[in-house]
Amino acid sequence: MRTRPTLSWTPAEDLPPGTTDLQPVADALRAGGVVVLSGAGISTESGIPDYRGEGGSLSRHTPMTYQDFTGSVHARRRYWARSHLGWRTFGRARPNAGHRAVAAFARHGLLSGVITQNVDGLHQAAGSEDVVELHGSLSRVVCLSCQALSSRRELAQRLEEANPGFEPVAAGINPDGDADLTDEQVGDFRVVPCTVCGGVLKPDVVFFGENVPAPRVEHCRRLVREASSLLVLGSSLTVMSGLRFVRQAAEAGKSVLIVNQDPTRGDRQALTRVALPLGAALTTVAARLTISLDGD
Repeated sequence: MRTRPTLSWTPAEDLPPGTTDLQPVADALRAGGVVVLSGAGISTESGIPDYRGEGGSLSRHTPMTYQDFTGSVHARRRYWARSHLGWRTFGRARPNAGHRAVAAFARHGLLSGVITQNVDGLHQAAGSEDVVELHGSLSRVVCLSCQALSSRRELAQRLEEANPGFEPVAAGINPDGDADLTDEQVGDFRVVPCTVCGGVLKPDVVFFGENVPAPRVEHCRRLVREASSLLVLGSSLTVMSGLRFVRQAAEAGKSVLIVNQDPTRGDRQALTRVALPLGAALTTVAARLTISLDGD
């Protein structure tokens, strides 16, 4: 019997409260050696909703799972129709102050690594280098048969040609790039195969219910092992893919600092959770460190 992946988490009533004091975050960054772990909340100010915050997409949308995608032709048609439409919006998103702050901290040598749970590429667009994309990237497509990688822009062009006139109006866009469409809107959307072997194409992202590749996890564990502290930005830490690094850092006696407006599953392991909007919070921290977000 298949089990559904963990999509939600109910905070306990006795979790430590959030604060508005940014000094511990500024102090950790000033000391250097910080690893950043970012989640969907850092991209909300770029117009991409998160999963679990106020108005989060889980209230109206169940993300595609690996089991559904690989097991159903209908599910793949529905996914690619919705994702094709969502990609147009995703591709227009631009980095916000939170992404620019992370890039600025790295430029000044304060970070030892950036791990993101996001698939939007906005950290890189803001100038961050060597970002570990824990859940992959929507900018790439992989064939499930021959493993050939290709560009999402190339696939978008092929899907445009295969589906002329496909212009439904979506009810919303989700953090995984999936637009909200009804089955009637999906209609008989045509999915295209791999150009190398004719196999099934999948975005090069880790779906819910799919494991993050072991070498990628070990890379992240090494970053956390070698870090002075862990700074979590905009993640509820509901899923184990991110929570395990918080637990690893805490068990090693490293400071865990969280900036997230809502409670998180890692609050008990954290030195502090700052309950402020990310863009404003990180801009304030940068100012305290006399760091410009837009270059020196």
